[in-house]
Amino acid sequence: MATLERTGTRVQPKGIRRPRPLVAVVRTRPETVLEDTARLMEMAGAAQALDLEAVTILKDNISWHFPFPGANTTPWQLEGTILGLKRLGYEDLVCVQNKTVVTNAFKGEDLNRYVPIFRKYGIPVLYNFKAEDMTWEKYEPRGAMLVLDKVYPDGIYVPDFFFGKNIVHLPTVKCHIYATTTGAMKNAFGGLLNVNRHWTHSVIHETLVDLLQIQHEIHNGLFAVMDGTTAGNGPGPRTMIPVVKDIMLASADQVAIDAVAAKLMGFDPMSIPYIRLAHERGLGTGRFEEIEVVGTDIRGESWNFRVGDNGASRVGDLLWFGPLKRFQNFFFRTPLVNLFIFGSEVYHDYYRWPTRDRRVFEKWRRDTAWGRLFDRYAEQGEQ
Repeated sequence: MATLERTGTRVQPKGIRRPRPLVAVVRTRPETVLEDTARLMEMAGAAQALDLEAVTILKDNISWHFPFPGANTTPWQLEGTILGLKRLGYEDLVCVQNKTVVTNAFKGEDLNRYVPIFRKYGIPVLYNFKAEDMTWEKYEPRGAMLVLDKVYPDGIYVPDFFFGKNIVHLPTVKCHIYATTTGAMKNAFGGLLNVNRHWTHSVIHETLVDLLQIQHEIHNGLFAVMDGTTAGNGPGPRTMIPVVKDIMLASADQVAIDAVAAKLMGFDPMSIPYIRLAHERGLGTGRFEEIEVVGTDIRGESWNFRVGDNGASRVGDLLWFGPLKRFQNFFFRTPLVNLFIFGSEVYHDYYRWPTRDRRVFEKWRRDTAWGRLFDRYAEQGEQ
């Protein structure tokens, strides 16, 4: 493996060209998922979307450091993507992790069984919150921003390491309490914005579109591999109802893959603002009828998912979108924000996980083929 540069190479922003609206979908099973994922990537045009001469960032998704099914990148999704990239000749791979105010990246990559995979394939891991790995550089987007220049009047800062690199996003198929669904576009949220990203929650849809615009400008190539082997119904991205669906998706079009996932979950893609806005701005294709779906025929398939609410989201609705919205700077840009961080941690880690969600996880491990596969990855980590 070539030695990775600590920082990225500044590149001249490219003109935005709508990617080909092609999404590959396959039904899979634990015995074949690694091969299926590699084949899926070829079908979706990974070789055409990514620069063979550039370093490729693997951006996994840790929505919750606990291994709740449907919430996080799966170990087979990560390993299958690595194998698929290597098969296509991409050897310079690196994973970039981020932290949030409610998740621990180190705990997450351990509990979700990524660490043995990184070791097996020699994948270095960098952290966007470690100064020795990368620094945050002020960036002036070429394209007009919808909201980020207003949310961050002192400047938009992105990690210097990201410039001139490919990026492969590894989201899952799941609902989201603020964005309706979350997938490839939302996966950029943690990598490109720092720990103050919660400032954008009341304008989350516009933020995701701005981030996609920036990605098109700074990355040499964009691609996504999305795991729907166990999908997340309900008030995600953490407290959900896991539903086994045995599906994997891949695309170079971040908008199209999110639109197809939304359609599968039972939502009209163009009714979701971030998909519609990105489509209208030429950053991808959000109209399902304009997307070429190859592999599995999913026409007419709908899972009838519903987002719903949980205790934490009801508080967020009041503060981000309800009558208290006008006070959000007071709550979230002052030390008072620590009270909400503490409350979220208590709710998710000390109430939901030990009293409810761990039992859901254990049942999934015991009763589903994907849960048993997860256990095999756990055994690899203990060797």
